Amino acid sequence: MPDIACLGVLVADVLTRPVDALPPRGKLSLVDSIGLQVGGCAANTGVDLARLGVPTAVLGKVGEDGFGDFLAGALECEGLDLRGLVRDSGAGTSSTVVLVSSDGERTFVHYFGGNGRYSAADIDWTVIEECRILHVAGAHILPALDGAPMAEALRTARGRGLVTSLDTVWDASGKWMETLGPSLPYADYFLPSLHEAQALTGRTEPGDVARALRDAGVGTVGLKLGDGGCLVLGDDFEVRMPAFQVQAVDGTGSGDAWDAGFLLGVLRGWDVERSAQFGNAAGALCVQSIGATSGLQSFEQAEEFARTTPVRKGH
Repeated sequence: MPDIACLGVLVADVLTRPVDALPPRGKLSLVDSIGLQVGGCAANTGVDLARLGVPTAVLGKVGEDGFGDFLAGALECEGLDLRGLVRDSGAGTSSTVVLVSSDGERTFVHYFGGNGRYSAADIDWTVIEECRILHVAGAHILPALDGAPMAEALRTARGRGLVTSLDTVWDASGKWMETLGPSLPYADYFLPSLHEAQALTGRTEPGDVARALRDAGVGTVGLKLGDGGCLVLGDDFEVRMPAFQVQAVDGTGSGDAWDAGFLLGVLRGWDVERSAQFGNAAGALCVQSIGATSGLQSFEQAEEFARTTPVRKGH
């Protein structure tokens, strides 16, 4: 039986490297590697939680195509509960072609696919009701669920006794609070990056940003600050936790890893400081490897890393 349900964005990522320029029109160029990986914030967080030893369900929509077969197979191999995974014959699986240059810069070509069609009618509540936490991952790129339907889903989950958690992605439409605002009062935890939260609130300084989100109705704000660590603000606490001192090679999925580490702490009833530190450890392990989920392997690895790795100074 799962403890956490991760609902939202599922993507098949096709990574190609190195690509420093596109070939002339109609021509061919050779690369060193082309790989297929699990992507999307609900999938990433779900994989990370499973590797940390948390029984986890993933809910979302993929197509009845090869990419959908790949995602379903890869997530199943990670031990995830996929009863809430919907296969849609009317849309392909959401996918991204990631062009990685020689110096590591990434350029993206994205197909919206099944994520754009996942709606409230697709949510399998029989799966969610078995869980203790519902984590909605990918607000702003779930157009059939964003806004009032997402708020209602979070309200329903809370009414059925679950702790609710919410994370967003960058809103290319620029609507920000217009879309997300209705959901915030039903989020026990809101876990955005600083840049996303700044755009949502119009504030700049992390403390001001977090307080503005609390004023919008969030229970606890977990603000991810990159190499600045994190800030967690709630009713009677404000915790700032420095980042670990590591050499980052790829930031893809690091915010999703942070969510997994932090939510494990929430699930286990840890205090805020320990949960925030463990989130930082999960995120730091992620950025040291190429790919969204390759760096974080186990609870024991993350626990040892948090115990032995020094933190950054000056933040």
